Amino acid sequence: MTLKDKIEIFGLTDIGLVRDHNEDSIGDDVDLGIVVLADGMGGHRGGEVASAITVSTILETLADKLNKIKPGGIDETTGYSLQSAAVHDAITRANENVFTSSHENSQYRGMGTTVVVLLFYDDHCTVAHVGDSRLYRYRDGELEQITNDHSLMQELIDRGFYSAEQAENSLNRNLVTRAVGIEESVQVDVLEDVAHPDDIYLLCSDGLTDMVADDVIKNTIVENSENLEKIATELLRLANESGGKDNISAILAKPVKPFPASDNLFSRFYELFS
Repeated sequence: MTLKDKIEIFGLTDIGLVRDHNEDSIGDDVDLGIVVLADGMGGHRGGEVASAITVSTILETLADKLNKIKPGGIDETTGYSLQSAAVHDAITRANENVFTSSHENSQYRGMGTTVVVLLFYDDHCTVAHVGDSRLYRYRDGELEQITNDHSLMQELIDRGFYSAEQAENSLNRNLVTRAVGIEESVQVDVLEDVAHPDDIYLLCSDGLTDMVADDVIKNTIVENSENLEKIATELLRLANESGGKDNISAILAKPVKPFPASDNLFSRFYELFS
């Protein structure tokens, strides 16, 4: 089943005002309900290589795996849906590909990337991430950060050494504690949620969140909730207006109709009268 008429997706990436190249990569497959964002790191353009490998690997791996999954299946090892297990496996494969490439090419040695993945299926979604690129969900007038940054600063906040306000001015706030491709294996955080029509999901790199406060992000979504392109365009403009110190990427996804794995009376009723 294609999700093309059930999910809206729009994304933008921008070099910013300071960097000389863009190490962010974004990608999506609206038919399969996949959204991916990666923010690379590493000298000699290694970051952009790592993020590009990661996005392409995840999209290709999921395109292969999802078509073979039976709706409603559960992974016996983790208790997650088979779709979530597929997302985890796709990130693991991306980690292997980046790690191998970095060791086969000396100029890319030590490259890595953050990643955040959103997958829609059967009126649900899976969120998986590594690093400090984020996913926010806007629902019923509230904006919530769904992912938890894998960063040194977030660990210090969690342990009570810093407040969130103090962390905003720290020079160490962008030191990540996990990244794709740095080591042979990677720990992936996975979350499952029910997806509601008119929810708006925002995947973004720290080039946005370092420059634009959460309340401004929320107001931008509220003011442009019917147009994802306007939201993305405005968020990137605001980040550059505030200094554009890093590459900036934002992808927005919005379910517009129910998308159960099998057709049912409710979904037909919704489509007739919505």
